[in-house]
Amino acid sequence: MIKKKTMTVLTAIAVCATAAGCSTGTATNEGTASPAGGSAPAPAAKPGEKITLTMWGGVPAESGPQAVVDAWNAKNPDVQVKYERFVNDDAGNMKLDTALATQQDVDLFVNYSQTQLQRRIDAGFALDLSTFKDYNIDEKISGGTEWKINDKYYAMPTSKSQFFVWFNKDVLDQAGLKVPEAWTWQEMKTYAEKLKSDNRYGLVQHLEPFPDPLDSVSTKFGYTKADGTSNLDHALYGQWMETLKAMMQDGRTTVPYAEQVTSKMPVDTVFLKGEAAMLNAGTWIFRSSNNMKDNPRTFKIAFAPVPRLAEQAGDFITRGGTGDAISVNAKSKHREAAWNFLKWYADGGMLPMVPGGRFPASKAVNADETLKLLLGENAATYDQESLKKVLFNDSVKYTRSLPKQVLDLRQEEYENFFTGKKDVKAALESMAKRHNDYLKQNKK
Repeated sequence: MIKKKTMTVLTAIAVCATAAGCSTGTATNEGTASPAGGSAPAPAAKPGEKITLTMWGGVPAESGPQAVVDAWNAKNPDVQVKYERFVNDDAGNMKLDTALATQQDVDLFVNYSQTQLQRRIDAGFALDLSTFKDYNIDEKISGGTEWKINDKYYAMPTSKSQFFVWFNKDVLDQAGLKVPEAWTWQEMKTYAEKLKSDNRYGLVQHLEPFPDPLDSVSTKFGYTKADGTSNLDHALYGQWMETLKAMMQDGRTTVPYAEQVTSKMPVDTVFLKGEAAMLNAGTWIFRSSNNMKDNPRTFKIAFAPVPRLAEQAGDFITRGGTGDAISVNAKSKHREAAWNFLKWYADGGMLPMVPGGRFPASKAVNADETLKLLLGENAATYDQESLKKVLFNDSVKYTRSLPKQVLDLRQEEYENFFTGKKDVKAALESMAKRHNDYLKQNKK
């Protein structure tokens, strides 16, 4: 559970949108509607009136969302839903935030991190779902309480997320290595060194979950120490940075950080083409690995848990839990209809999302049915034994909830280290100092 934080820049955007002569900028022309104008929501639809809801999400329409809304629309002629896609990056989230602030057509929207949700609550965009009494989120959504803010839900988590390591099992078998069931970053380094070749990386990673090991450490040992000062200079932070940099400097063990950033390397495609032996990612990659037309492959994929930094397995908490938390726009003129769609979506309407790696969190959905949908006709191309071990486990998970300012300063400092601008000691000292400055400025 997370607590309400200070007002953010989005509040200013929302206020600015209603002030005369003030511009918030315009969204891109990727299917957005015209601003509604005015600060108050339009009157609710009259009984029996045909309405259209707009749902904003980060998943490409063809990877499940369009099939979801098509299924709903076929059964609900008076309440039609259309899907608006935004890319889940800084620019895409700003596009959504601008649409919310300028009251474009947004009835439901997906939050992919608690940080994003908190900003939208502070700006008044997310409706308190406790106003609806006909659905108990605590009872229906396993692990959903992590999305509570001040003991209220402003978004319903709808999916269960898992993060794990994808293996080219053919390469693994050729090297005589077993699929790990519990391992460390040092062991991953050894695997990557043995699995690399002149035309193949040992390991590639997405940049979004790239710093997850740091959050795993801080979730267990605290982002702050007992005296309230920063703990971002924890020794395990340094261990991760030094281990990964050694891999970056060792041929094709992993991709140098600056090279990956500047090239915008599509790491999932690199892995699926056989140009990397391991991929550190999560369930969303299934939408690419199941797309044999665009990503043809002949090798089988196996799975392993994310490696730990701590020596003891019990001192390691991996990222996961529930996600895809969907909010009802507080200013929507069709809040009741949006809520009805959201309940339907969570309790099985979202099943077309499964082949793309979205696993329903609602207890109303059968797990065996989910797995069959996930693999479909490609079941033989996966090592299902290792897949079940990473998907269906009850280990404690964390959801990243750091304020964006802290995420940004931490990233800047480990980037300084990976690009050679600072050594590990200087980077950690600066990271902790800047975090302490933030803590002082935001002290309540």
